[in-house]
Amino acid sequence: MSSTYRISHIQGDGIGPELFASARSVLDVLGECFKISFEFIPAPAGDAVLKASGEALPKSSFSTIRESDVCLKAPVGETALQTIIYLRQQLNLYANIRPAKNYPFIDSRFKGVDLVIVRENTEDLYVSREFDEEEGKKAVGLKIVTEEASRRIARVAFETALSREASRPEKEKGKRGPGVVCVQKANVLPKSDGLFLKSCDIISRNFPSVRYSSMYVDTAAMNLVRNPEAFDVIVTSNMYGDILSDEASQVVGGLGLAPSGNLGDDFAVFEPVHGCAPDIAGKGIANPLSMLFTVKMLLDWLASKRNDPASSAASKCLETSISLVTGAGIKTPDIGGSSRTVEVTDAICNEIRKQSSHMDNGGNLKLKEDVVLSW
Repeated sequence: MSSTYRISHIQGDGIGPELFASARSVLDVLGECFKISFEFIPAPAGDAVLKASGEALPKSSFSTIRESDVCLKAPVGETALQTIIYLRQQLNLYANIRPAKNYPFIDSRFKGVDLVIVRENTEDLYVSREFDEEEGKKAVGLKIVTEEASRRIARVAFETALSREASRPEKEKGKRGPGVVCVQKANVLPKSDGLFLKSCDIISRNFPSVRYSSMYVDTAAMNLVRNPEAFDVIVTSNMYGDILSDEASQVVGGLGLAPSGNLGDDFAVFEPVHGCAPDIAGKGIANPLSMLFTVKMLLDWLASKRNDPASSAASKCLETSISLVTGAGIKTPDIGGSSRTVEVTDAICNEIRKQSSHMDNGGNLKLKEDVVLSW
């Protein structure tokens, strides 16, 4: 019996439509290979939609997203506040999950980086409560931190650490054990960041098997470029998480590889971290990998929420296919290749068809002995 999912989608601006086309092609092939039915429902939003309709996220698009099973969003331009930030707040997508890891096909001064930033997604300065004083000569922004939201995101971080440890290969389990670092600036902001730190401290007591520590945000920024391999899960507030996750992506190869998910209790919006890159729009050289890793996160979420082994198997197959294709040198110019967006996408689709025929019922790939994956 096949799984059926209604995926609302925002094609976005700039390179957004090109990236969505890549994601759509890959999902179509995965659906064919793993008997998953994906229904794609457009939810227009972004700069172009604002110009045409007067609304960056029309009410009809918001309703479409809310009524779907999950949303896949390509990058928008200058309307992030009216689109993704609005969706995060209105749909209570309180957890922003941003992984950063070394890939074998990307040169890096670091090896073995595999971390996740768990970012509180609804509060902090990004609530946009700003106002002018002194006839515009003074501006004030309110930083909002609540105990409820802080404890909630801390719990997600600890559960993420345990889940990551459980999913590691047997030979890697127990080497360091799961770990969570709470990143804040409570020494300077004792009320707001102090509450965030206190909340994380309290939640940590419920997870005695997880290593727990705290770190000031400036120290964390320094350590991300000095010793990123030491991090497992970073839990932090909205603005710090936004900045640190971009830094972490550069450590492992750039924003062209960086996926993310905005998660609530029962709904999620998945999107690449980078912007819409209008300077290369239409040139056919946009790197689709961040969008495809975002698709992998979407599949993992469906597998977990719906207890769906087909989605889990599809995710594993996609990850392996990306590794094999890019490892063979088929990649876009920004990461050292010469291939176009469509060429990378087509090669990955072909590899999915090939690899899916070598999977067992648990979604494990039966690869030839000479194929070594570094994930």
